[in-house]
Amino acid sequence: MGKRWLVVLGILAGWVLPLGAAAPESPSISRIAFGSCSDQDKPVPIFETIAAARPELMLFLGDTMYADLDRKVEVTPQVIRDKYAQLARVPAFQKLKAACPRMLGTWDDHDYGINDAGADWKHKAEAQQALLDFYGVPAADPRRQRQGVYHAQVFGPPGQRLQVILLDTRYHRSPLKKGVFDPRLRLVPYLPNTDPDATMLGSEQWRWLEEQLKQPAELRLLVSSIQVLADEHPFEKWANFPRERERLYELLRRTGAEGVLILSGDRHHGEISLDTQVLHYPLYDITASGFNQASKSWRAPERNSKRVAAVPYGDHFGWIAVDWKQPDPQILVQLRDVEGDALAGVKLRLSLLRRKGSGTSSPSLPAGVLSPEQASRRIGERVTVQFVVRSVGGKTNLYLNSTTDFRALDNFAVVLTPSAQMGPWSKASAETFLNKTIRATGTVRLNRNSPQLEVTEARDLQLLEPAKQ
Repeated sequence: MGKRWLVVLGILAGWVLPLGAAAPESPSISRIAFGSCSDQDKPVPIFETIAAARPELMLFLGDTMYADLDRKVEVTPQVIRDKYAQLARVPAFQKLKAACPRMLGTWDDHDYGINDAGADWKHKAEAQQALLDFYGVPAADPRRQRQGVYHAQVFGPPGQRLQVILLDTRYHRSPLKKGVFDPRLRLVPYLPNTDPDATMLGSEQWRWLEEQLKQPAELRLLVSSIQVLADEHPFEKWANFPRERERLYELLRRTGAEGVLILSGDRHHGEISLDTQVLHYPLYDITASGFNQASKSWRAPERNSKRVAAVPYGDHFGWIAVDWKQPDPQILVQLRDVEGDALAGVKLRLSLLRRKGSGTSSPSLPAGVLSPEQASRRIGERVTVQFVVRSVGGKTNLYLNSTTDFRALDNFAVVLTPSAQMGPWSKASAETFLNKTIRATGTVRLNRNSPQLEVTEARDLQLLEPAKQ
């Protein structure tokens, strides 16, 4: 089928998206599904699960199909097109497209054409047109002319704007640096490439990305086919190009881009990673991999010191639900299995994804007093925080928690140390603080990636009026 007919079919089916930023009157997006890694030669029942969840936007993070599984067959542009066509005929995919015609996608190595390929892939230009045909991208779209499939789009009115930024980590990527064979891992690991000329995105895409990050948006989904935050595993990741990863962090800081969540694929397992040091707010990397390519039996998770939740085996997809109606919108991020059950997740307030000092202080707090969300972004600083204690734990130390579940990722704890348990706190217990408002002063630290403030002197903790029930 020719390119023109594919575009026409895409328009008739309603899955060709408008270009550029969304108009102010465009509806907000509240339900987003995402994921990666689907072998078109196998059933993909999870597509039916996603369709039943009725997402308003579907994001493909790469390896949407596999062009290079048969090592006896040379991967050519026609092979790539045939594999896309094969996936398009899968009944479960057709159900998904009917349920959610608004689809966006980038590529990873296997739909790009060959395992771990970069800028030297000889068929990359033809592969790009095949991908754009698959998504029904019109002939006039800038992606038809540029080198690479990167793309950005904004949905929703002011105050509820969702920006999706799809990066291309293949078309311009410099060669990977290989180590020596590791008999324990039974593979040749990739090593950091510190060549100052090495690139992940290429100069044009870097300039484009800076422009996109300056566009107004409340929530930004930054799609990278490979993991951004992970450091330790020996496979593909941004850490293989440390200068480029730091360039990404620096660009996020310099542009003041807020509300960023990273979505990644590639690894054939799911996990949520968190880094609280690189930006002025917590940076999450949600890995969803894969639709039908995840390990089918339990395996030990790969090394990742930034992991806060894991789905080490089982097919899954990512899910984001945004409650825009709340004054501080709530963002639910989950990894769900083929039955639609949540396997891992995190619940955030949009204010958590803002840089220090942005926005306005809570009207219920005096000047200079922070909420738990604000204090959690002030790691290493001495601050004053105020909140209602929702749970208490510990023996030697008393942990006064801002959430009922101290393990919640958005929990903030004030730690009343033994040196402060004197005077008014000499007989303090859980009943002293539970469901009451406290104000505490101290330095914010991280304990196993959870923010907490230690009170070492009795005078640095105040018990205010009881909270209203």
